[in-house]
Amino acid sequence: MKLTRLILTVACICGTCLADEGVALTVWGAQDNDLCKVLRSSGCAFERCDSAESAVDRARKGGAVLLLSEGYPETRTVVSDGVFEKAAAKNLRVYVEFPESVPGVEFGVSQPTEWERIVTTGAVFGERLPALRILTANGCVLLPTKTPESWLVAARVAGYDTAVFGMPEKFYPILFEVPGKQCLVATTKLSGFVTGRFAPTADWKVVWESILAWLTQSTPTDLTWTPDVRPMYAAKELLPPDYEKAAFDASAQWFHRSRLLIPESRLPQIRELLTKNVETILTPGDAEPVGDGSLGMLEGYASAISWNGSQVQRLPIRADCNTEAAMTLAYDAALNKGERSREVAQNLLDFVYSPQGMCGGGRGNPKHPAYGLVSWGLYSPLWEVANYGDDNARVILATAAASAALQTDRWDEPLLRALLANLRTTGTKGFRGDRIDMPQLELHGWRYYHDKPTVNVSPHFECNLWTCYLWAYARTDYQPFIERTEEAIRETMEGYPEKWLWRNSAERSKMLLTLAWLVRVDDTPEHRAWLTRLGDDVLALVQPCGAIVECADKPSDWSWSKSNEEYGTAEASLIQVNGDPASDQLYTTPFAFLALHEAYAATGDARFKVAEDKVAEYLCRIQTRSEKYPYLSGAWLRAFDFKRWDYWSASGDVGWGAWCIESGWGNAWTGAVLALRQQNTSLWDATLSSKIGKHLRAVKKQLAWNDGRPWKDRNQGSASR
Repeated sequence: MKLTRLILTVACICGTCLADEGVALTVWGAQDNDLCKVLRSSGCAFERCDSAESAVDRARKGGAVLLLSEGYPETRTVVSDGVFEKAAAKNLRVYVEFPESVPGVEFGVSQPTEWERIVTTGAVFGERLPALRILTANGCVLLPTKTPESWLVAARVAGYDTAVFGMPEKFYPILFEVPGKQCLVATTKLSGFVTGRFAPTADWKVVWESILAWLTQSTPTDLTWTPDVRPMYAAKELLPPDYEKAAFDASAQWFHRSRLLIPESRLPQIRELLTKNVETILTPGDAEPVGDGSLGMLEGYASAISWNGSQVQRLPIRADCNTEAAMTLAYDAALNKGERSREVAQNLLDFVYSPQGMCGGGRGNPKHPAYGLVSWGLYSPLWEVANYGDDNARVILATAAASAALQTDRWDEPLLRALLANLRTTGTKGFRGDRIDMPQLELHGWRYYHDKPTVNVSPHFECNLWTCYLWAYARTDYQPFIERTEEAIRETMEGYPEKWLWRNSAERSKMLLTLAWLVRVDDTPEHRAWLTRLGDDVLALVQPCGAIVECADKPSDWSWSKSNEEYGTAEASLIQVNGDPASDQLYTTPFAFLALHEAYAATGDARFKVAEDKVAEYLCRIQTRSEKYPYLSGAWLRAFDFKRWDYWSASGDVGWGAWCIESGWGNAWTGAVLALRQQNTSLWDATLSSKIGKHLRAVKKQLAWNDGRPWKDRNQGSASR
């Protein structure tokens, strides 16, 4: 009697007990299928079978059967018509995914999705998942078909978590009931939701609980699982006392584990692909060699996630990312005596400033108008041609920070050369414009840009250079660094916010750093007022949890999708409307973190310190953690939803979506500010010892070889290399 009771208790499934005639829930699927593992760990009893036939045979009358995909995406799930007929005869409810055939349903050839996301279409999921809710099934390969109604469809839709423009005309059924049958069909593998890193996690929990409830006709099972890539800490989890130091250490080690440092064995393939303007490559295995920085570092990881949970690498070799990575590693050398980090940091900086790196061709020729500028990227014609001011600025700031951390003047001369080269292509009003490409610079000469009254009220593109010029002025006393800069800052603040290009969280955050350093070099009531005004607006973005919420004054300010068709066609915000609970760890949060840190150091205003501490804790909590993917662990993905506490947002950016990782930008500057906090100093104070001024006369003499007229002697320097 006791044994019988025990068996009945263990066999209870979703509120329904096993009967003598068979099993309440049977599953045909692999032992390690995600759903099977989650059912086991959630205490949901089932019997796994080795074939569809045995799963139907073992199921009790009126029971439920799951027929799961094993060969996805190459092989479809083969279930004979006889199995479906027997299931119907036993009054079974059946779920089948990625099938070769289903009686009464016609399927087309399997096809991958690109910008399509998963959308709910009705009330089947209840209030927890209303109609038009958006989810992602990463790397989705689907079977085209037609059906009167669906539970889920794949469609190209704009929106954060809701399809704000409704359903487009073209969509693909993903989950539907076969009319007149107790059969639920998935046209893709939905049971790979853990491996495929489907998002948001909580919403896929609702989907699967609803599927199981439909199958078993009972109360939904409470499914739980641990995502393969997850935040380091929960929103309310008690933090260890050394959490900031641990976050910095994890960040520094990520650069070594990232598989982005280029070894000699990978260089030929990388160079060949980049010359063809290919920008992604499969991630190498963990047994592949790792570079030492002497050949540079790849940009990072693309946002797209494969069906198996992996991410491909972004190939561009960017000057800003390489120097910013060097900065974080230099801080690791300073804080942790990391000799490997010291070596890689030095190699990366040597690489960037070498003729074989980002300072070759015309940029390395004193007679060329581009002399001293740093290339946007390497090998790819699309990247070698460009001279972005904001990217050069991050190169300059990161080099200054790394030099201070390593206590060296090794790169002072090329650093000053980059400052002066950018300054001489800055116009009379202190604006430089978004970018100056090599052909245009050769056509016009640098003096054309120097004498041009350019106005470009865009802190994203302009203010980082102003920050650099203020820093350089304080260390050289060279008046041209301050003269045009102050005029440009004045015009920008007098036009705030109406005349700003984007008027979003990112622009405000970057401009705050500029104003903090303006107060450092010229502390006037007016400059303090500018800092206070903008600072108040940045402080208003800081949420109780420490997130810097994304917002913009109006949609046109930062590429919100204006239609379903526009989604995925341009660089884009993570939000669809103000109020969407996203923070951006690529464009915004790390730069706000740095700006708040420097604003407090410049003014002593405690409000900046309180906000900075909140942001620090938030960033430490949302840092990635993954045992399965060490090359993703210890970094910061671009997007985070601070209400769901999950990596989620709109992901319509054509190059840098929600799940991308940049080796520079946010990852590097977050690590740098955490290091500065460990050292109890500011970036301004940490770099006070810079002696770049001693090179001023020599570097000016080098630059004087070119008088600013159009470039004539093309044999002495090409447009890029």
